[in-house]
Amino acid sequence: MSNRYQGGFLTASYFPLQVPDAPTIGTATGGNASLSVTFTAPANVGGGAITSYLAIATDTSSGATFTGTGASSPVTVSGLTNGNSYTVKVAAVNAYGTGPLSAASNSVTPAALGYGYLVVAGGGSGGSNTSGGGGAGGLLTNLNASAFSGTYTVTVGAGGAGGSGVQNNGSNSVFGAFTATGGGAGGSQSVTGGSGGSGGGGSYNSSPGTGTVGQGNNGGTGGGTYGTGGGGGAGAVGGNIPATNSGGVGGIGLTSTITGSSVYYAGGGGGSAYNGVGSAVAGAGGLGGGGAGSVNGSIPAIAGTANTGGGGGGLGGGGGGSSASGGSGVVIISSPVAASATTGSPTVTTNGGNTVYTFNSSGSITF
Repeated sequence: MSNRYQGGFLTASYFPLQVPDAPTIGTATGGNASLSVTFTAPANVGGGAITSYLAIATDTSSGATFTGTGASSPVTVSGLTNGNSYTVKVAAVNAYGTGPLSAASNSVTPAALGYGYLVVAGGGSGGSNTSGGGGAGGLLTNLNASAFSGTYTVTVGAGGAGGSGVQNNGSNSVFGAFTATGGGAGGSQSVTGGSGGSGGGGSYNSSPGTGTVGQGNNGGTGGGTYGTGGGGGAGAVGGNIPATNSGGVGGIGLTSTITGSSVYYAGGGGGSAYNGVGSAVAGAGGLGGGGAGSVNGSIPAIAGTANTGGGGGGLGGGGGGSSASGGSGVVIISSPVAASATTGSPTVTTNGGNTVYTFNSSGSITF
């Protein structure tokens, strides 16, 4: 027998008050006094579209429950106790109500992010004539550092200044006892690439600079037919060009999640190209603030990005122009305990339960 409604007839199999099936549980991940859980939506949404999801976390010792809601996967549950163990289940909700709970997730233990720092020095400038790219500033990082106590000096290193006929290393950055070394300038003609946090790239007839162990990498080697090397990055050596008229790509930087998102820092600068011989292709800057090289004076060299420690691009020969400057450095400090005082006007943000201090200029911080 069919049920009649205003617009016509419904079959006997129609169930008007139908909630969704249970989602398929995914993976739970602990945060600071919180957890996040992934899941797959149910195939059967019941009598109406899913409007939200309900996550219920259970303390495995006390049995206390905590809830969170969201429109889609993942859903976060907050207000948990760091150090306690939790599992979580998820239910789908539509206009007719809340469906059954999923299976329980894996067990997770929320924890504070802890103390951490990122210290990136200024990048080196590119070299001055058919030259290699500048090396990235040295990079030091630790997201599980010991507790901070007392007053710490913060120095943010400047990028090496570029220009016509000059090559300059970047300046060091400092956080207390931790010093990151400025990047080496790119090599020029017979002048070897500078050494530093990362080494500058070699020109067509000079050697690349070397990187500081644990802070950066060597520059790339130039070639005999006006090929120039890219500057080293925090995560990789500069690009090598053995014998062609083109510039090596700057070495890639490294990522850090200290601010709450993944950001690249300390990429090497790209090597230059000389368009008096063959086809000239300048090297790109390495990911993490590295600047691109030039093609003579017709395509200018690009500076490293400020507050990343990126190296500057090298200068091509025969057409004027200048080598590019390296990018300035940055010092970032993360702590579950707020600082009692700062100088130098750092930018203050939060990441979970931590307060994050980003210094784009020199100052101090007291805990």
